[in-house]
Amino acid sequence: MPQCALVDSSSVAAPAPERRGPYIWLLGILAVYAAGFMVYAETLAYTWDETYHLVAAWLIGLGRKPYIDFCFPQTPWNAYWVAGWMRLLGLDWHVPHAFQALFTIAAVLLTADYVYFRFPIARWRFGAALASGLATGLNAMVFAYGPLAQAYGICIFGVVAAFRFTVIAVDRKRPWWAGMAGFFAGMAAASSLLSAAAAPVLLVWMMFCNRSGEKWKKFAAWVICAAVPFTPVFWLFWLGPRQTWFNVVQYHALYRRLYWPETTQHDLEVLSSWIDSGQSLLLGAFAVFGLYYVAKRSGWPHALKLEFYLCGWLALALAALVGRAHPTFERYFLLMVPFLAVLAAAGLYGIASRLLDSDRPRWAVILFSTFMLLCLGKNLYERGFVDHWAVYRKQAQKVDEVTPRNALVLAEEPIYFFTRRIPPPGFELAYTHLLNLPPAEAALLHIVNKDEVKRQVLAGKYATAYSCDDDEIADFGLKERYKQHVDMDDCTIFWDFKK
Repeated sequence: MPQCALVDSSSVAAPAPERRGPYIWLLGILAVYAAGFMVYAETLAYTWDETYHLVAAWLIGLGRKPYIDFCFPQTPWNAYWVAGWMRLLGLDWHVPHAFQALFTIAAVLLTADYVYFRFPIARWRFGAALASGLATGLNAMVFAYGPLAQAYGICIFGVVAAFRFTVIAVDRKRPWWAGMAGFFAGMAAASSLLSAAAAPVLLVWMMFCNRSGEKWKKFAAWVICAAVPFTPVFWLFWLGPRQTWFNVVQYHALYRRLYWPETTQHDLEVLSSWIDSGQSLLLGAFAVFGLYYVAKRSGWPHALKLEFYLCGWLALALAALVGRAHPTFERYFLLMVPFLAVLAAAGLYGIASRLLDSDRPRWAVILFSTFMLLCLGKNLYERGFVDHWAVYRKQAQKVDEVTPRNALVLAEEPIYFFTRRIPPPGFELAYTHLLNLPPAEAALLHIVNKDEVKRQVLAGKYATAYSCDDDEIADFGLKERYKQHVDMDDCTIFWDFKK
């Protein structure tokens, strides 16, 4: 094995870690974090975009098929998961929030657990594991978006679980470890293609680093198990190849940019936003130094170095994929956080062991974690000024108050979900109104463009109209066509159409 020019004397073989003492303290601290995170998930966690995922899961629970019966431009594993639990536990946003929060917590625990049992410096195992766990769990994007009804929670868990099984699989003869790695990588990608870049990286790394068992069996197990979560996609493609291709591929390649003006400028602003983020700067800097330390100065076993290199490759691949989404958003990059956190733990050790007492990681870990916590607090404070579930619940109650139960409502996803009124065909995702497709294709794909929406409004199809867009209100002439209206939290509800 090639040796580094500089070898850290503290990296000699250390006693195997035990599941007691410091490990119990680690679990205890992360349990406190998990409790606070779960409270946030069930009270304050919200973003407008998650409501169309809730509507899709609700429709699936009613027996409708995504792509075939309504437009849903996502891979559907998470939607079916949410639909199943909401049918069992009730049609309420608290249900998916609880499960997505548990997925996120599990990803945090798996990250910290990996560092605790793989970090080779005994005195730093607890500190490095705690730092990596909190760097993941207290990350502003992970904390804010992990518990939502969207697929972020299940994806971050899927890629971390796949990483853990991949690392184990290379030293196991039986291929089922590789199969488990493939399943979780497939589960993440089948919930959102934003996480798809992790799958080929993990597969190639496993084949390249395999040290036990037959490669072809592991390859076959990985691929077969990775395909299992895509079963709904295969089934839907068999039922409607054109609709499935549009929702999974074509919509993202051609049409997403329509609802976000100046897409290139927006993407450049997002890709450079890390400059203004204290968390991103600190995590990224420590991760880069950690990668350098592992490669050049650690003297760790080559097999262990390869695992840390894998974290770097995963972070890079995920960043490259989500960075190419048009438009892209800061929250997409949360998928790379656990792998940066693992590298950052090594970087924290590499720096602190030279600036401070190498045998006492306490203050380095406290300072690092406190900074992460303060940055999270600032982010949550700023998010407190955006709309929340209570706003839309109040608006939905007003819509129900002024609208007969069987009458049609022109609204958006939150109102349909809270009023339990099934959206009219083509209204399951408001963004699709910006698409202008040939009539036959639009009908096949369940797309209603804005001109058709306006025509329906003018024809008096909707007993009640709800809008938060002043330009849309003026264009549709809603104030002239409805006798009554009320303003509620920057939105307006119109009813009593003038015949």
